[in-house]
Amino acid sequence: MKAIVYERSGGSEVLSLVDRPVPEPGPGEVRVRVVVSGVNPTDWKSRSGAHGQSGAQVPNQDGAGVVDAAGPGVDPARVGERVWIWESAWQRADGTAQEYVVLPERQAVALPEHASFDLGASLGIPAMTAHRALTLAEDAPARLAPGALAGRTVLVAGGAGAVGNAAIQLARWAGATVLTTVSSPEKAKLAQAAGAHHVVDYRAQDAAAVIRELAPDGVDIVVEVAVTANVDLDLAVLADNGTVAFYADGSGAEVTLPVRPSMFRNLRWLGVLVYTIPDAAKVAAVAAIQDAVAAGSLRGGAEAGLPWHRFPLAQTAEAHDAVQGGAVGKVLIDI
Repeated sequence: MKAIVYERSGGSEVLSLVDRPVPEPGPGEVRVRVVVSGVNPTDWKSRSGAHGQSGAQVPNQDGAGVVDAAGPGVDPARVGERVWIWESAWQRADGTAQEYVVLPERQAVALPEHASFDLGASLGIPAMTAHRALTLAEDAPARLAPGALAGRTVLVAGGAGAVGNAAIQLARWAGATVLTTVSSPEKAKLAQAAGAHHVVDYRAQDAAAVIRELAPDGVDIVVEVAVTANVDLDLAVLADNGTVAFYADGSGAEVTLPVRPSMFRNLRWLGVLVYTIPDAAKVAAVAAIQDAVAAGSLRGGAEAGLPWHRFPLAQTAEAHDAVQGGAVGKVLIDI
């Protein structure tokens, strides 16, 4: 089978297209014929050495395909099942940038017939990150469902990104009032397509003033992509007992939090990295995502505010570079 492999850290030039034996599933595992692989920022960061991985590695955490073999202890009826894959390459040597991947069966989740493989490969890390961020607020549910966030106001920073898109859709499905910030009219259209109730262009508007006008009592949850850059904005718009769930460090490696306002207003500042969240939170996220996809409430593609950018397997390096370069939408690799 064809696979993309790197054996040392570095730029995308370390990625090579090679032939490998087709793997066999062990106990509790399935083999998936991968149709589409999804690329996330952690994929190129892991390859570059930012996460300290070493040894021969097939990149990419997310993907979608069809179960074509089941190991001992796995229901044989799963063979032929359409699935989406999550966390394939976390502390494992086998990501989804290959024709077949073997992984624990729980990491291959049933994908409804109406959901495309493109959507399946776009779920995984972005949607699980969004779910975790939306369930960290005071008295928040452990698992999202219709009505679970009713009466709450959510601010999604960067609503045109992959996590932002998933957060808008999941929050809307769960009954929240959803506001989002973007940096251009083009991105505003994407956030609107995702289902945000209100979109604020922070480069063209006084974001704090507009958000406070839209949410006079403040925002309950901020799903934050740039906590260093947005700390003042978050402070200005948070409700008392509000929560900022931040999941990226692209705006800087350090942030200074004001102690007294955070203490007096009982504000919560919580980091999110899907790979290291409690296992129960992963299980809850996968179940909620599965429900939202089945309901047609978690979608992908330009019509849902998440344009797809496609590359063939042999151009995985270019796909990684596109994500590193800030491609707006979801980068996919056709296997």
